[in-house]
Amino acid sequence: MRPGRGCNPVRRGPEEYGRAPVELLTGRAAVGHSKGAGALQQQADAARAVAERLVANVERVIVGKAEAIELLLVALATGGHVLLEDVPGTGKTMLAKALARSLGVEFRRIQFTPDLLPSDLVGVSVFNQKSAEFEYRPGPLLSNIVLTDEINRATPRTQAALLECMEERQVTVDGVTRLLPSPFLVLATQNPIELEGTFPLPEAQLDRFLMRVAVGYPDGAAELEMLGRYRVGEPLAELQPVAGAEEVRGLQAAARQIYVADAVVRYLLELVRATRSAEGVELGVSPRGALALQRACQARALLAGRAFVLPDDVQVLAPPVLAHRIIVGGQARLRGQDAGRILAGLLAALPVPAEALAVGGEA
Repeated sequence: MRPGRGCNPVRRGPEEYGRAPVELLTGRAAVGHSKGAGALQQQADAARAVAERLVANVERVIVGKAEAIELLLVALATGGHVLLEDVPGTGKTMLAKALARSLGVEFRRIQFTPDLLPSDLVGVSVFNQKSAEFEYRPGPLLSNIVLTDEINRATPRTQAALLECMEERQVTVDGVTRLLPSPFLVLATQNPIELEGTFPLPEAQLDRFLMRVAVGYPDGAAELEMLGRYRVGEPLAELQPVAGAEEVRGLQAAARQIYVADAVVRYLLELVRATRSAEGVELGVSPRGALALQRACQARALLAGRAFVLPDDVQVLAPPVLAHRIIVGGQARLRGQDAGRILAGLLAALPVPAEALAVGGEA
């Protein structure tokens, strides 16, 4: 897996941390070379192969955006949801469609507008005159991958209809609760430039997104390649599944078993707690954010073929997982500060656990 946007950690293998840190960070001192550890490494190797197939397949449609694709796979393996925040025309919808086709799962797109109602999302009960009974007509949310386009154009009432679905993985209509299919991934988009006629997402709903990802414009070479691919064909129409829903469920189960050393947990927690007292921050990362970052790190390690989390995982995933959970004060914004810059400063100031361990052993 490649580093994410906003952070460029030094790439090191576990053996480069020194002998004591290797044992502490990889969990060898705790689990040894047991059959359970070996089985988990086999799962990690299989997960890496699945991730590589998915990235290569989606890249047939989306050119030059491997980082964004890999972040979506991390969210999928974590069981979280993604807010795609970027200007129109950067491939957000195409990215979601390509991922759904690569997995062979059901995909639905919902265009959010001010007149959209909650029943348009979760479904409605319709009276059947022949059977003299009410029948449930499922809404588009009962799909595996759901793209909610321009989510901030819908009213808060409709936005709130997503909350139960995203957190509880279920919908309730007329007092009857129905479970959503697995896997279930919400990809919500919003345009950060055009704000007229929009309803900003409340903090409670922003906190339910595992990460916020910006797709961005491709570089010159990638854009030239894109024009060549789409000149005579439609790559999306030719895309075939390379994995299935069962494999995704296996990834999600295996990710929870990935080892996280105490030193890495403390490093992650120090970063989260530092956001709450950082200069210019009105509201820092919540405990839910800390849990989300840990689970995302476990998923990234799994997809990279590792059975353990490294500090690099925390550094790479901190910006997309934590930045949208931080509220920056007005004075700080006037000085040009934003959540990304604040996180970069905190990451630069915090000692990396492997470096500290290499000098003086475990704290």
